[in-house]
Amino acid sequence: MTHLHVNHKDMKSPFAVEFRHVTKTFGSIKANNDISFKVPKGTVHALVGENGAGKSTAMKILFGLYKEDSGEILVHGKPQHWDSPKDAIKNGIGMVHQHFMLAENLNGLDNIILGDEECTLKLPFIPLPFNVIDRKKAREKISIISEKYGLSVPLNLPISQLTVGMQQRIEILKLLYRDADILILDEPTAVLTPPEVDELFANLKKLKDEGKTILIVTHKLREVLTFTDEITVFRGGSVVGHLMTSDASEQKIASLMVGRKVELRPEVSSPQHLGKHVLSVDNVTIKNLSHKKQANQKNALNKINLSVRAGEIVGIAGVEGNGQSVLLDLIFHPQKYFGPKCSSDSIGSGKVTLLENDVTHKSSAQMSKLVVGFVPEDRHLNGLLLQMSVEENYILGRHKEKKFRRAFFFQNRVQIRKSANFAMEKYDIRPRLVKAFIHGFSGGNQQKLIIARELAKKPNFIVAANPTRGVDIGAIEFIHNKLIGKRDKGAGILLVSSELDEILKLSDRILVFYGGEIVAEYKRHGVDEHTLGLAMCGGCVK
Repeated sequence: MTHLHVNHKDMKSPFAVEFRHVTKTFGSIKANNDISFKVPKGTVHALVGENGAGKSTAMKILFGLYKEDSGEILVHGKPQHWDSPKDAIKNGIGMVHQHFMLAENLNGLDNIILGDEECTLKLPFIPLPFNVIDRKKAREKISIISEKYGLSVPLNLPISQLTVGMQQRIEILKLLYRDADILILDEPTAVLTPPEVDELFANLKKLKDEGKTILIVTHKLREVLTFTDEITVFRGGSVVGHLMTSDASEQKIASLMVGRKVELRPEVSSPQHLGKHVLSVDNVTIKNLSHKKQANQKNALNKINLSVRAGEIVGIAGVEGNGQSVLLDLIFHPQKYFGPKCSSDSIGSGKVTLLENDVTHKSSAQMSKLVVGFVPEDRHLNGLLLQMSVEENYILGRHKEKKFRRAFFFQNRVQIRKSANFAMEKYDIRPRLVKAFIHGFSGGNQQKLIIARELAKKPNFIVAANPTRGVDIGAIEFIHNKLIGKRDKGAGILLVSSELDEILKLSDRILVFYGGEIVAEYKRHGVDEHTLGLAMCGGCVK
């Protein structure tokens, strides 16, 4: 099939994108069921819905990653059927995926131009793949785009050294470098801090003002109401509503998404009984080994004192990079920072007690014997094995439990499958395919599997880092209730979250990290979002 490069400005249609009765199935599952909606040019359009509702599938069809089974898609008024993303890119469509598609060992410049043949010198008689890349010309074009839209990035640094916010800028620059005028962003704020979110939407407004059309797949209803023009609501693979943002409310959108009334801000009672300390961090200092030290941060952690008791949730609030990640790593890998006992090989001082055990000098292997629930910051890096099945991921770290073993060397596959199936039903993990590879599931359903696995351990102490990242409104309500239920049954929970409303809703005590130190502490109902935000930026003292 031959595809012409569309001159977008010549199109008469007022709509940048139209879906007309599009259906897409995967085996017996209808991911999109006869969906229809329109996106006017030059607008920011939100697609909202529960995990597995079909939003990302629809956008992957628009981008050419999937091919629709029936129906048609119009781009600038003309029917289009892409054979691959390359066709979509040639016709002005670009997509930033929830998990960035970047080569971490390459610098920002090379990531932006990667795969774009126009950046070569095209020397005669030399096959294109062996031609020389004209990086000077590419850099000049990127500089013009960066200045125009306020998307400055360090082009010479490897991706691995950039913040998540900067990596997202690289992804957006990739699209603009290829002259995209329809931008698809899948969960663009899932891994951003509040200041980065504000910065992102300020940049998107500039793009909108230039006539770009932006489609955002998201679960964050406040952002939808603040930054978008129109909203399309998905549920169960179908489009169930279309709203002008000016006529919408959080409650109206949430009810359409879930099909019932959702309690958005239920009152959470204070803990009734506090038990023993399940975590104590006493006067801990960790040297900062980063090559780029901040002027106000001599140590990664500086004289940290905190504790979590059985039956309470302690929330850690702070802008990313202020010591929270070091604290989490320290809890599970103390020997990495303190060295073995009676050894001088240490970059830290102080004491860590976990479940009444002094673990300051324990190895990772020794730590694994303690039953602790752990929801990691990055589910792909530390929570899942993406090329393995749901049932195999469900028993990660639980292989030695008696019910999952038939003999010393053999697993009880029947019991493993039964337990995984039960968890999928209980936590509404979709699709219900226990043998399917986990990489094929949406981010929210992957997250629910991790929550199910970790809470099934029946731990007395739980570390939950951004437990609802990339999760829909109904699942957020479900996960929050599960954590509160575990607290009420006597578990101690350390909650680290970039979502201020989550911290405020769940935490019995809130500790604010800034520059590797605890700069403020509040009790439940003792602080509002504004004051907490100021403290996170160093604008408050204890």
